[in-house]
Amino acid sequence: MTSSFPASTVPGYPRIGPDRELKRALESYWEGRTGREELEATARRLREDTWRRLTALGLEGLPSNTFSYYDQVLDTAVLLGAVPERYRRDDDLATYFAMARGAEGVAPLRMTKWFDTNYHYIVPEIGPDTVFSLDAAKPLAEVREARALGLETRPVLVGPVTFLLLAQAAPNSPGTPGSSDSAGSSGSPEGFVPLDRLDDVVEVYARLLAELAAEGVGWVQLDEPALVADRTPAELAAVETAYGRLGRLENRPALLVASFFGDLGEALPVLAGTPVEAVALDLVRGTAHGVDALAGKTVVAGVVSGRDVWRTDRERALATLLAVRERAGRVAVSTSCSLLHVPYDVERETGLDPVLRRRLAFAEQKVAEVVELAHLLAATPDGQPPRNDAPDRLQPRHDASGGHPAQSCAASGPGHSAAYDRSHTSRAVEGRAPYAVRAAAQAEHLKLPLLPVTTIGSFPQTGELRRARAALATGEIGEAAYESMVRAEIERVIALQERLGLDVLVHGEPERNDMVQYFAEHLDGFAVTRHGWVQSYGSRCTRPPILHGDVRRPEPITVRWARYAQSLTSKPIKGMLTGPVTIVAWSFVRDDLPLREVVLQVADAVREEVGDLEEAGIRVIQVDEPALRELMPLRRAEQAAYLEWAVAAYRWATSGASERTQIHTHLCYSDADQILAAIDALDADVTSIESARSRGRLLGAVGAFPRGLGPGVYDIHSPRVPGVDEVEHLLTGALRTVPAERLWVNPDCGLKTRSYEQVEAALANVVEAALRLRGRYA
Repeated sequence: MTSSFPASTVPGYPRIGPDRELKRALESYWEGRTGREELEATARRLREDTWRRLTALGLEGLPSNTFSYYDQVLDTAVLLGAVPERYRRDDDLATYFAMARGAEGVAPLRMTKWFDTNYHYIVPEIGPDTVFSLDAAKPLAEVREARALGLETRPVLVGPVTFLLLAQAAPNSPGTPGSSDSAGSSGSPEGFVPLDRLDDVVEVYARLLAELAAEGVGWVQLDEPALVADRTPAELAAVETAYGRLGRLENRPALLVASFFGDLGEALPVLAGTPVEAVALDLVRGTAHGVDALAGKTVVAGVVSGRDVWRTDRERALATLLAVRERAGRVAVSTSCSLLHVPYDVERETGLDPVLRRRLAFAEQKVAEVVELAHLLAATPDGQPPRNDAPDRLQPRHDASGGHPAQSCAASGPGHSAAYDRSHTSRAVEGRAPYAVRAAAQAEHLKLPLLPVTTIGSFPQTGELRRARAALATGEIGEAAYESMVRAEIERVIALQERLGLDVLVHGEPERNDMVQYFAEHLDGFAVTRHGWVQSYGSRCTRPPILHGDVRRPEPITVRWARYAQSLTSKPIKGMLTGPVTIVAWSFVRDDLPLREVVLQVADAVREEVGDLEEAGIRVIQVDEPALRELMPLRRAEQAAYLEWAVAAYRWATSGASERTQIHTHLCYSDADQILAAIDALDADVTSIESARSRGRLLGAVGAFPRGLGPGVYDIHSPRVPGVDEVEHLLTGALRTVPAERLWVNPDCGLKTRSYEQVEAALANVVEAALRLRGRYA
């Protein structure tokens, strides 16, 4: 007999550790300073601490199998045995990390963004001949580990449909680029898509469910966030097939199918018609439209946001829960998605303004909110009407297309302004001269060689630099001593680039902790945390700033160090700025103003900085927008409106530059092929994109890009150093698409996470490859 679903739960929880313990353990293991035993001990301690803390907070339904050494999608590929042969090693961890990070002579799997978040997942490769086999060791081990503590858990897995929709066809599959039968990806006989393997994958899931049932597991959660995007009839039929088959199994745990990041839409009635016992809905970014169809199932209502740091409006959330219960029956309380996307505990942030801190909730506080709401729901009799003064309880708070979100607790704080003193919606973007005119002026002004070599911005952040920054924050060293170190590091970076023969140099960003946080620290309207770490991928973490008020730039931010770097060389220095969309996307943003208004406030600040860099003599300015695709709504109906204002914001930020100033932009790890028209509309003189990691998959899509293009030739998220021949091969492939006079040579992304030893060797090879080809095409 199926046990009832717990009254309170969360789909997942942060796993990096409150003090980034997993990050340090992973990097120590990768560097060979510690062994497998130490890594596994740290992982086990983090899992146990999480389960004990969630229990202490009163949460009834504990998730397991949410821990990962790198990424949950990669974990699922291993679970299903979908490991490409080139990565297989004698040691399972060596195999796992080869897929994530590459190995000697083998590039890693592609990496891209998890829906509309800044989390990155590893893209599985599935082909017609992929042999699937169950490896249930990880989810079973975590169930037993928790049980040894006296705790029962609900294993969480990426669902079969989402897994296959996120996968890419293996190289040389029929219908894939580079295969002998490249005919598209329709799933027709002449083309292959991973979803064609649904029946085989579902059979592996069926075997897994049987093993979990034998282990005494009562519930299993299958995450299907792909269902909140537009889905074709064939994909919806795949949902019906998968969950019809799994739901009819006689020997299985009860099934919770979890959606998040938006509305299920047309997928909701499909799931309602399957024999699964529970469905989780995101009622923060989505609505309860159609929830009546779930009568007879448990609705796991995500009324506490898992994507922001604002405290929940309790009355509003309770009203939503009561309305859902009235229409669907059984209701459990949850967060809208995994809490992986927020920091651990706001109580540690003693340096924040107390008024602001009272408005915030991190993971611990959100769990407490879930528990409190579950108690309130249980104490409220059936049929009791919601409060009359509650906001419209079935409408979303978040509207990524840029429209007005509903007012929330964030609006009542000191950052709220009834009227901002600049007109944001009526700005007329002044056009720069046509590209041909700009290109001629820049060629005369900059005098760059064919195939100019540059980098994306950052150079390695040494341990010495990080320690000095921390010491400055605590007052152990003074500003003068710290700035002396920064100047010395800039001198080192400039000298290195000149010695290696790069053409457009960067100052290396030694003064910056992060490409968004650094700007947040110098803009009004932002607050930054000390312990608010959020996992981005693997061991990489960021501390998203909190954008809580009107944004203004009190003084220039980057000009001083760019000017100093330019004084050290006769070659052009590239000023490095983060674009307005990315600054907002990678922050926790106030929700009392339309998103487009907030982005345009930031665009004002970036525009001012561009002008000051120009005035300081900086002739090349890069304004990065890697989050342009990431912030785009998941539903097509909302995408055009978003892209219109996002592009307008970028152009407002950059269009004041003179025709002689070369504007660059950069995008990476974000499926940029989906927004090529918008990238073109940015009107940047040069666009650099990640390409080495994805093995040039974007080049076929960009076609005859009308301006400068820099497809990356060095995957900086892998410790591998590409050889000269490898880089030359990538550049030769790019030259089939991009004319030599418009092709730039650069890494996939910034070099911050690599060591100087790796960077120097890689850049030397990049320059050598460019010189070889320059001689042929000059």
